[in-house]
Amino acid sequence: MNMLILFILSKLLIPMDLSQTDHLRAYGVVYKSLQSGIKAEWLLNYRGGSFLLDKNNLTEKLCRMKGVSYETVSEGAAQSIYSTIESENMERVELTMAPKIAVYTPLYSSPWDDAVTLALNYADIPYTKIWDEQVINGTLSDYDWLHLHHEDFTGQYGKYLSSNGRELWFIEEVKTNEAMAKKLGFKKVWQLKQNVARKISEYVNNGGFLFAMCSATETIDISLAAYGMDIVPLLDGDGYDHSCQRKLNFQNTFAFKDFEVDIDPMRYRHSNINVTNEVSIRGPNAYFELSEFSAKYDPIPTLLTQDHTNVVSEFMGQTTGFRKELIKPNVVVLGKAKGTVEVKYLYGDCGKGFFAFYGGHDPEDYTHLVGDPPTKLELYPNSPGYRLILNNVLFPAAKSKRLKT
Repeated sequence: MNMLILFILSKLLIPMDLSQTDHLRAYGVVYKSLQSGIKAEWLLNYRGGSFLLDKNNLTEKLCRMKGVSYETVSEGAAQSIYSTIESENMERVELTMAPKIAVYTPLYSSPWDDAVTLALNYADIPYTKIWDEQVINGTLSDYDWLHLHHEDFTGQYGKYLSSNGRELWFIEEVKTNEAMAKKLGFKKVWQLKQNVARKISEYVNNGGFLFAMCSATETIDISLAAYGMDIVPLLDGDGYDHSCQRKLNFQNTFAFKDFEVDIDPMRYRHSNINVTNEVSIRGPNAYFELSEFSAKYDPIPTLLTQDHTNVVSEFMGQTTGFRKELIKPNVVVLGKAKGTVEVKYLYGDCGKGFFAFYGGHDPEDYTHLVGDPPTKLELYPNSPGYRLILNNVLFPAAKSKRLKT
């Protein structure tokens, strides 16, 4: 009988420090456990942000199948862990459900991959693909978490006209977007994209969680600030509003203020938010550092920065990082390159919801040029840069008396 009681009371610890064999798949194990009704705790700042669950056969089986390290701890050992958390800069956050995930992705084939989709697939976390039609028709409310990646919400197709304007994939992208705009009742693609951006803003204000990377971070704010104005020269067959710069409304944006849009259609640049040129000078051996927070008083930024290192290798993208003086004062900096103008990672709240922006394209591929093959995450199971993505995936599952609901 005593042995039976000990078994029931024991717990499973999934460590997320350097002892973990596969950090990325650990998130998938926790997600699948939550999906099966097994509650978990996220132990912020304890051994790299470890997870603690009641002992159960499903989680153990998943760990063995996925190559994820885990430990069995007694109830007494668990209480000792709790005592440590109470006395140090740590916090316990309950994970109560498996978030429903949507990935905004176009119907056409692009010559690049999506780091978040790669992470979700590798971790075996299910998601639904959506695009403009679903967003305009109001389906965002069906999801807890939305991801945007290499999108251009200004309606300029990534400003690839000068470099790739004759490529078949670019021609297909233009035709597909124009057809979708017409189908949904818009004369111009930029009008469609501005309304998609506004729908996403409403989704966050109503309690949704938004995670964006690369050019989506910058272009959604440009689109929101320019709502109702034509800032697209040449591509759509007419001129643009020459007074658009002074009419930008920064009250509509998520993260950025006082920026200047780049109107030149032949320049591979959307605005002065982006610091890709400055980052490229530092070269491939550069890095950014994660900010440190009080787990008990600032649990959200602490959760979003959980990692087994506070130094992460830099990686480029169409939008690599964000110019710090153009970030709104209420936005929290989660990661930055010290001594430079670059903020790499940030978060903020918006109405009832939250957003997090992460610059760059692929955390394990410094440049990742158009046409490069997808990164094989089997080679990077302990990637600290990809861990930041997966922190965001589990964010909507977190419940705590200190978390905003």
